[in-house]
Amino acid sequence: MSNPGARSLVFDLDGTICFDGRTIDQRIRSAIQRRVDAGYRLVFASARPVRDMLPVLDGDFGTATLIGGNGSLVSVGGDVRARAFIDPTSLGSLLAACGRWGATYLVDGPWDYAYTGSPDHPLRARIDQGLLARQVEVADLPEVVKFLVLTAEDMPALAAAGRELGLVVNHHLEESIIDISPAATTKWEALRAIGHTRYIAFGNDLNDIDLLRNAARAIRVGAHPSLDHVAHLTVLADPEAVAAEIDRLPAVIADPVG
Repeated sequence: MSNPGARSLVFDLDGTICFDGRTIDQRIRSAIQRRVDAGYRLVFASARPVRDMLPVLDGDFGTATLIGGNGSLVSVGGDVRARAFIDPTSLGSLLAACGRWGATYLVDGPWDYAYTGSPDHPLRARIDQGLLARQVEVADLPEVVKFLVLTAEDMPALAAAGRELGLVVNHHLEESIIDISPAATTKWEALRAIGHTRYIAFGNDLNDIDLLRNAARAIRVGAHPSLDHVAHLTVLADPEAVAAEIDRLPAVIADPVG
């Protein structure tokens, strides 16, 4: 494979390199480290808030940049900051819509969170696995960077309400959840804003479309149809297959001197 001139390597987490919601297979970890040793700058870009990315990374890749909340959070050198948040008026309207359709939700601030879902909801085990944050009321969050609807009497109507407010809405039908982010915020927009303009990306889902569309090389993990026209290559959602594809990436070629 020819070198596409990329200097950054960007990975989504869940469904891309993390297949159980908790860990990254050692084969993938080792392959990523070999690419870092070959000269790539490393970025992890997830729908998770940074707080929930850290336990999955488990102390590895300490120099990596983290993009959380589908672009609303960035952590560089361990400094977590909110890049975008849902404005108070839109948040009030969204909460009113949740009340209208009996919704339960997870709401993330820059670090802490509010949760009204069932204790046995499948996503509950992924929230604050490292016990790093506090569960608070929505009103106690200084900013809301992500709003995840878990259940509602009318999920399509609630998704439409979020779009009418100008928010970024991804309705994940296969998981029966609605992922709502601040307007004009995506993983790709955050990546570009912090200076990663030439990159190779691995992703698997709706929220990776812009990330893959703008990549020098775009690798789809799995077979999500929304990525049909943006992926250059598709690999199985399997640790061995993903690790092998990472290992196929060339070393970064240094810029000529003088």
